[in-house]
Amino acid sequence: MIDPRAFVSQSSVIGVYGEGFDEMRVNVKKKKMKIVFATNNLNKLTEVRKILGNSFEVLSLKDINCNDDIPEKGQTLEDNAKMKAEYIYKKYHINCFADDTGLEVEALGGAPGVYSARYASMMGSGNAQSHDSGANMTRLLQELEQKDNRKARFRTIIALIIDGKITTFEGIVNGEIIRERRGGEGFGYDPIFQPEGYDQTFAELGTGIKNHISHRARAVQKLADYLLKR
Repeated sequence: MIDPRAFVSQSSVIGVYGEGFDEMRVNVKKKKMKIVFATNNLNKLTEVRKILGNSFEVLSLKDINCNDDIPEKGQTLEDNAKMKAEYIYKKYHINCFADDTGLEVEALGGAPGVYSARYASMMGSGNAQSHDSGANMTRLLQELEQKDNRKARFRTIIALIIDGKITTFEGIVNGEIIRERRGGEGFGYDPIFQPEGYDQTFAELGTGIKNHISHRARAVQKLADYLLKR
């Protein structure tokens, strides 16, 4: 009607996108967030990677070529976790988190607590920094041998540093210390710690159940929830 020489080309279309039409939806694969877990403990690393799943790429100290002996001279679990995270962040300028875990026994006034990993060597002999799980359990069982109160709890503190800001998360699981070792899985005090509500030790329950109910699992879940909201 306006231009008799004009023509119209007509064809079938599947969809029209743009202003006034349908909104284009493009699936963009989200890049995994890289974050360093300040540990070379393969047991811990495996646990945390399983708990965090595929949403994050969790690197170890070995992955960033860090072979330093990071000091753990704090008086509390919180102190140690923060010290380790701050050391890595200041040296490598990379987002990271660190943890410290302690077994706190009620009848021993909360011991071994922050000294859990080197409890046996705190006797005054040997290397005060050595981590001997077998010796640690032996000492603990000896100290509780004449005690009826076996109540204990595992407590984990995670210190996270993102862009220089530090945030902490806590995970606790209550239970008791049994009188003899049971089970072949797990590590540390797992063969003698029986979590509340279960009739098996962490070492008997296996990593599948432990990774859902443990102190570390609870702290890491809080960490994951925080990271996913960023």
